[in-house]
Amino acid sequence: MLGDNWKKYADELLDMAEEKNFKFVQAHSPLGRPLVFDEEHEQFIADTKRSIEASAYLGIKNIVVHSGYAKGMSKEETFKQNLSFYQELLLYAEKYNINILTENFNKMCSKDYYWIDSAETIKELVDYINHPLLKVCWDAGHGNLQELPQDKAISLLGDDLVALHIQDNFGYSDDHLMPFLGTLNIDSLMHGLLDIGYKGYFTFEAGNTPLSANRRRKYEQDNRCINLPIEFRKQFEKILYDIGKYILTQYNCFEE
Repeated sequence: MLGDNWKKYADELLDMAEEKNFKFVQAHSPLGRPLVFDEEHEQFIADTKRSIEASAYLGIKNIVVHSGYAKGMSKEETFKQNLSFYQELLLYAEKYNINILTENFNKMCSKDYYWIDSAETIKELVDYINHPLLKVCWDAGHGNLQELPQDKAISLLGDDLVALHIQDNFGYSDDHLMPFLGTLNIDSLMHGLLDIGYKGYFTFEAGNTPLSANRRRKYEQDNRCINLPIEFRKQFEKILYDIGKYILTQYNCFEE
């Protein structure tokens, strides 16, 4: 999506989506260091703007763009620098009428930085920037790492919450497991969503499907098991879908 022929690739994705009868509902911008002004900063901003444009082209209304941080920076300076960072992107997002979503970080991050990692701080940042296109994506797994009450966090975010990253872990590392494989309090999460009348998508950010061959260790003498057949991968995806359907059905809010 970052090359000169990105629209050709986007058109291929749109054709595939039409053929498979699904639509794109959320995007994530490239990861980077928004508040580190080095030789890569200008390219990072350009790539982020391209991701906003490409998302709009694909019909996506919400794109996650992580807030920035820098070593030794105070809370006040972090907020001030993020205001400048997001204002530039929001001005660009206005052209496409697309929401930019800031997301909660997690406690695994270094102590030398000020992180926007709780419902309180992310709400404070959104209110500080005060733009109608700046909203929130709540990452349930990150919240679990922080040992935050999911229902209280979500209730605090209220109408600013328009998207989710549903993933699980054991409270020690950002594992991105499917629900029920970790310690995420799913009932607390669901009560929070129902309390605020959440109308967005129940989006998974869980990576429990088998890794591709190029990401796995290889045995020089024999690699007959390096690739898992596609049928198994499809079963993993179906289980993830069925788990989501089960959760939502239990609370009478499943929509196909």
